[in-house]
Amino acid sequence: MATAGGENVPGIEAQPGHLIRRLQQFAVALFMEETQGLDLTPVQFAALAAAQRQPGMDQRTLAATIGFDTSTTGGVLDRLEARGLLQRGASADDRRVRLIHVTSDGATVLQQVTPGMLRAQARMLEPLPEPQRTAFMEMLGHLVHAHQDGKPANSA
Repeated sequence: MATAGGENVPGIEAQPGHLIRRLQQFAVALFMEETQGLDLTPVQFAALAAAQRQPGMDQRTLAATIGFDTSTTGGVLDRLEARGLLQRGASADDRRVRLIHVTSDGATVLQQVTPGMLRAQARMLEPLPEPQRTAFMEMLGHLVHAHQDGKPANSA
């Protein structure tokens, strides 16, 4: 262990945060490789896919659905709207709320990018034996849900 100011500093190689960050880097790289030429980032894909699954959701709901803050999500939506992949319109109930709908071009792009996205997901898990893939996904899901709900990670 390295020392800093007389204290032991653990190596980052065994820290979950570091490993999760590295896996995220690999996940993005695999997504971009498998969807090359379709000009869509993983976050843009998530936003577009969520908007297609739940047409007419508002920006705040979309942000919560994909796990991003509303200002970052707003920028993502701006870029998707500028490309004609989605449109935002005012709600009949509240003119301040903008409802999101995927356009036909957006639906086409989703159809085109989905096979590559699925290949990237499979490649990400490929190093694990099949039985461990399921367990790994269950553990990831447990950690994400526990932290997003504000519960300690060890609660059942």
